[in-house]
Amino acid sequence: MLSFNAKKQLMDFLSEDIGKGDITSALLPKRNISAKIISREDAILAGVKHASEIFRLKGCNTKIIKKDGSKIKPNQTIMTITGDAGKILTCERTALNLLTRMSGIATQTDCLVRKINKKTKLYATRKTAPGLRYFDKEAVEIGGGKKHRLKLDEMVMIKDNHIAVSDSLLSLIKSAKKRYKKFEVEVENTPDAVLAAKEGATIIMLDNFSPGQIKKTIQVLKSQKLRDKVLLEASGGINSKNIAKYGNTGVDIISVGSITNSVKGIDMSLEI
Repeated sequence: MLSFNAKKQLMDFLSEDIGKGDITSALLPKRNISAKIISREDAILAGVKHASEIFRLKGCNTKIIKKDGSKIKPNQTIMTITGDAGKILTCERTALNLLTRMSGIATQTDCLVRKINKKTKLYATRKTAPGLRYFDKEAVEIGGGKKHRLKLDEMVMIKDNHIAVSDSLLSLIKSAKKRYKKFEVEVENTPDAVLAAKEGATIIMLDNFSPGQIKKTIQVLKSQKLRDKVLLEASGGINSKNIAKYGNTGVDIISVGSITNSVKGIDMSLEI
């Protein structure tokens, strides 16, 4: 069951594409047809329920053949659609755009998750396209990753620009502790990581640390009996080529912005 907000967004996506009306499909004779969405490459499928809903919003009937999370191969039927020809063609591009994008995110996430050990979790970031965050983050979860924050109101995350505006990192941490039980702190060096751990940060983001720097920081935290009190997150410059090295450092979380801000959509098509 889709949430009200998700349905509203899908309606907005359709409205954005249709404008005042699909003047090309309006030229077609009124007739019912059958169509299907076909995969063109190997992928992890994500977004099929949303694609189905897009067609249903225009009165079409759908049957989902492959569920979200399925491993799909070229030339497999993902979903069938029946209904008025004009309405199916009006929905075609919006449905495919969302389906191929979400499947691309899920596929890339799955690829990265398989490169790291099971104790380390892969998280998405807020580097998403405006209006698509709900769907981008859902695709990450389907691919085996985690959402992290969906919105700014979910958890305090003290970053470098917050510190630049404030008096100091310590003053921000003390302010956060007064109001919230959980908060995250981004640090750029080991001494700040130690400070954040001592002051009770829930998560410490080691920003742009090399794998070697992370290991050294963990050793320092262990020597001061602070390692077990915090979750450690590696972030910045992490990709498919180096993620395995980061996964072997001992961090709890790896966050990767590219899985949502550099999406390669999966090739799919609608055939009548």
